Amino acid sequence: MPKGTTKRRPRTRAALLTAALAAFAEHGFQATTIEQVCARAGYTRGAFYSNFTSKDELFLELFDQHSAQTVLRLSAAMDSIPTEDLTLDRLAERVCEIEPAERDWYLVSTEFTLHAIRDRETARILAQHDARLRAELARGITEHLRRAGLALTVDPDELARLLIAIREGGLAQSYVEPEQLPPGLLERRFLARILTSVTEPAPASR
Repeated sequence: MPKGTTKRRPRTRAALLTAALAAFAEHGFQATTIEQVCARAGYTRGAFYSNFTSKDELFLELFDQHSAQTVLRLSAAMDSIPTEDLTLDRLAERVCEIEPAERDWYLVSTEFTLHAIRDRETARILAQHDARLRAELARGITEHLRRAGLALTVDPDELARLLIAIREGGLAQSYVEPEQLPPGLLERRFLARILTSVTEPAPASR
């Protein structure tokens, strides 16, 4: 492959991913065509198929990209709390902030999840990506609770599942009734209580 093509490839992929997220959020995952994504990004179908095999693959890369950004954001929020000030209330306060752009991702990811529920193979692949995200979230939760002198009394992966369910369920209600339930409000109110119920003082290190 020519060197120029190699250098352009990351830019092409990034442009297609950005265009796809905007198009999926505006028109819906199913309704958006590959041609619309290409037109929005300023590339041809050939450029698309040089980088992705399908819309599903394109979405899954968006998923991994969003997952990595989420993990980094949450880690930075938790790291910003000094150890001596690290309480469950402070932790909940910092990690429950919802950025305005999250609405677009919620629309796209919810529709893709419904698509996966209807297709067993797609569901299997999505579950693998979900599992990788949960593993990162579980690791981060465990690490920062330990920093607060606490240990989990439940399986970290199951707790990550529960917290994701609360986040996604809360957002569904918030986007329908944004004035009555601003995004992140349910988590701010209940996350510390949930964590209190599934933690105990960590054993003293020897």
